[in-house]
Amino acid sequence: KCYPMPWRGGTSTPLQPPRSLHHLCREGERNRNFMESSHGEKDDLIITDNHVPIALSNGLASGGAKFVDEVLNGENDTCLENFRMDKHVFYKLCDILRARGSLQHTNRIKIEEQLAIFLYIVGHNIRTRAVQESFRYSGETISRHFNNVLNAIMVISFDFFEPPGPEVPREIMEDSRLYPYFKDCVGVVDCMHIPVMVGIDEQGPFRNKNGQLTQNVLVASSFDLKFHYVLAGWEGSASELQVLNAALTRRNNLHVPEGRYYLTDTKFANLPGFLSPFHNVPYHSNEFSGFYHPQDAKELFNQRHSLLRNAVDRAFAALKARFPILTSPPSYPLQTQVKLVVATCAIHNFIRQEKPDDWIFRMYEQESFLQMEELFPPLDVEQQAMMHHENQLPNFALEAEEIEPSFRLRDALATEMWNDYITYVSSI
Repeated sequence: KCYPMPWRGGTSTPLQPPRSLHHLCREGERNRNFMESSHGEKDDLIITDNHVPIALSNGLASGGAKFVDEVLNGENDTCLENFRMDKHVFYKLCDILRARGSLQHTNRIKIEEQLAIFLYIVGHNIRTRAVQESFRYSGETISRHFNNVLNAIMVISFDFFEPPGPEVPREIMEDSRLYPYFKDCVGVVDCMHIPVMVGIDEQGPFRNKNGQLTQNVLVASSFDLKFHYVLAGWEGSASELQVLNAALTRRNNLHVPEGRYYLTDTKFANLPGFLSPFHNVPYHSNEFSGFYHPQDAKELFNQRHSLLRNAVDRAFAALKARFPILTSPPSYPLQTQVKLVVATCAIHNFIRQEKPDDWIFRMYEQESFLQMEELFPPLDVEQQAMMHHENQLPNFALEAEEIEPSFRLRDALATEMWNDYITYVSSI
């Protein structure tokens, strides 16, 4: 029996999972009761006479609670730097964890300090030893509370993934280049490769086409930088269509509202509910100069499709900027690495809901991101390597007549866009 998933996003359940993911499922079964109360446990406090960590200098007492209190009682920017969120967002997340009973005080460490330990690790991608120096606890205590908080966030994370609503997204409605053509679009589906650390005997399936060890994570994002859905745990060698197949056929599946669709890129086929650009036609923004005029309907469609689809790039960029632990392989068990992806996406959504204009999100708003594009390499290194032919079909049952409406929709949108564009240009 596979690991129970109380959230929309989670580990994958392929039809024929490889041995490594079978191990993952068995680990989840053994950890079914991970939320048992930790009352009465003893947390080892380390106090040394000859060493005061840098984070606790300037007169701070040598206890983790004092460090956390100093951060939370100080300037808001200090909380942002250390715990990656505003103070009021931090306290609200603590209240939710407490109210849901998924996290409790211990006889030495309060919920606030437990959450601070977790956020300090994922927000700075630092190892246990560095955390010990800041919080003054043993490695075992740090590790135990890190896992307790991770599991507690997994329990409530389902609440932070919202499906798309019935309204036309504001980002489409307010842009004449996009409305009314994309009025039925609800977001973007894409995959990102997150580095993983696995044993030598398990590395084969996780090695992607660039030779890196990764998990292939599928997300459905909104245009306001939130994630509707996350599916983590697939091996880096899995194709995007394989992961999409799992997302559509598993119990906690990716749901596409009737008559609506997500945008995808060329790694995916053009399918019902998923609209990809035209192949063998310029697409990415670096293929168009600043004053480039599209030559036909397909180029115009791809240009505007790319403009809208970059929302997922901005969401990925904001996620990784806030939680650098996703940028290098962490030395945790595979199951923990998979949970970290879902948990950080859930916290990302929570912060976006509570503080939509925080400093990281401001960096990746549409205008700011477009100015920064040339400063950064592409976020998805697999994008150029994993191209699929226009007629490639998914590995789940779809008849040709079921796919044909998707191509007709794309052609109709491109034609409507082009006719309006020609009319506009002629009137200038």
